[in-house]
Amino acid sequence: MNGSAVEAMAAPAPLPLPLPVRLHRIATAQHVCPYGQQAAALLRQQGIPFEDHLLLSQGEVERFKTAHGVSTTPQVFAGDERIGGYAELARRLGVSPRPTAGRSYRPVITVFAVAALIALALGSGVEGFMGAALVLLALLKLIDPPAFVSSFRQYNLLSQRLSSYGRLFPYLELLVGLALLAGLEATPIALLAIAMGAEGGLSVIKAVYIDKLDLDCACVGGNNRTPLGLVSVLENGVMVAMGLVILVQRG
Repeated sequence: MNGSAVEAMAAPAPLPLPLPVRLHRIATAQHVCPYGQQAAALLRQQGIPFEDHLLLSQGEVERFKTAHGVSTTPQVFAGDERIGGYAELARRLGVSPRPTAGRSYRPVITVFAVAALIALALGSGVEGFMGAALVLLALLKLIDPPAFVSSFRQYNLLSQRLSSYGRLFPYLELLVGLALLAGLEATPIALLAIAMGAEGGLSVIKAVYIDKLDLDCACVGGNNRTPLGLVSVLENGVMVAMGLVILVQRG
């Protein structure tokens, strides 16, 4: 066996990504992005050296998104190329994206099941059911507002353009829920429900079905592991339907 053959056998396999590889991910005091953690773990498993850039505040997150023209984190860059988030990185490396541990629709199912029981106990019908559901959903968001805002901004279009909307959203949802429980069939409440539900539904459709993003739904708070998808669209659709029912009843 000649020397060149020995050298060829001993040479390490080429890296699947051009260097330098840079990972930008959220790691604030309130929220450490699980997808960023998975991206870092995948790069380590593949033996790919990378620069781990932590975004330590919401201000840093917003400046990063603006500078690179992206709406979500984490983001991986390899050489001069933007790879994308965790799912895109996994596909680029020929690995099936691993579902985030503990992801489940159970929180949403639990909320709506409890809301149904409340409505049944009070005999308040469909409006009572939706009112109770919205109040419970608002409560879960208000347990940790910064975590909710951070998760919500990952996909909600209005929140990405108007940061105050994410902070106001739980209170607006609470207002609509309490109005439904009180039987307050006011036109402004109906219009608010329709606007929130329509904007929320369009945001989810864009994120999941157009941009193909694999995100968690902030509907049950920023610290829960509920996949963003069809259930989120249906939830917003029901909110629109309730608003329309109120308008029809008033008409």
